[in-house]
Amino acid sequence: MSKKVMVLLGTKKGAFILESDAARADWRLRGPYCETWPMNHVAADPATGAIYGAGGNEWFGPAVWKSTDHGESWSHSSQGLAYEPGQEPISTVWSVAAAHGRLYAGVQPAGLFVSDDGGESWSHIDGLQKHPSRPEWNPGGAGLILHSLVVDPQDAKRIWVGISSAGVFHTQDGGETWEPRNTGVRCDYFPEDQRYPEFGQCVHCLVMAPGGSGRLYQQNHCGMYRSDDGGRSWDSIEAGLPSSFGFPAATHPRDPETLFLVPLNGDIAGRYMPDARAAVWRTRDGGASWSDQRQGLPQQNAFFNVLRQAMAVDALEPAGVYFGTGSGEVYASADEAGSFTRIAEHLPTISSVETLVVEA
Repeated sequence: MSKKVMVLLGTKKGAFILESDAARADWRLRGPYCETWPMNHVAADPATGAIYGAGGNEWFGPAVWKSTDHGESWSHSSQGLAYEPGQEPISTVWSVAAAHGRLYAGVQPAGLFVSDDGGESWSHIDGLQKHPSRPEWNPGGAGLILHSLVVDPQDAKRIWVGISSAGVFHTQDGGETWEPRNTGVRCDYFPEDQRYPEFGQCVHCLVMAPGGSGRLYQQNHCGMYRSDDGGRSWDSIEAGLPSSFGFPAATHPRDPETLFLVPLNGDIAGRYMPDARAAVWRTRDGGASWSDQRQGLPQQNAFFNVLRQAMAVDALEPAGVYFGTGSGEVYASADEAGSFTRIAEHLPTISSVETLVVEA
């Protein structure tokens, strides 16, 4: 049977969907959906084909939207998405992840919730909030947010989360207890003798490599890192990159050595493409070396950024690579970043990009 590729977009004004066949040459745009709510993350459950949208803000409150017909119709629920009375209320949901028949949601202020009924109701995994370091967590520029959610595909009890700016935390018992996993990650904004703390790092994006080896990659506010032991220790792999600063990272669907990045020009230099020339940087050797992939991307006046969840790959062969910009463009590659085409423009600010491949 033929394949249909869907690129799922979360934007500041609702969700959008781009569709193509397996050739990925011609694209059709649908949307906006979710009543143009601010959508931080739109992602699919590959096991069921359901699409979920994480969204809200101080005005709307938090909610997770759901579509079971590939985006034609949507419903949403916030039942159970609340902390105990007396705690700071949840303003929005930042991320969703479906794994092992469960749905997880990361929220602001940073916390983790789980649903066992497809997003209809939610329960707080309060072990993370009970960690002794919690009173010392400080917000990043976007607030105190849990934005990265990595569930081990082989073990439902093993979960990693990325919190700005508290760092990476890991549980091996389904969320009852947690430990920081930040050894080797710098905090350049701390005093010189305190730059490798147990927690307090501003992780920007956390992703797991395929293959079950325990390899993780992390784009941090202060560098690019790889871990080969499930985050217990991290090694810098930023040598060869134009900047130690950026937001998104995406792993190859089959090759743990291949990773795609969009570095920005720095924290205080404008947060746009280095030299205003767009590029996706690719490694084929786990970060030992990097190459800049520029074909089809604008090479002058590219003063846009790419946010932490706005880059993804698909599972086809060769793998497709996609990213969305703060100025509303979507770029796509059907050859693992060898060349790119702009497949959408003039959209609202793009917060997230994910993919879903289904039978046509």
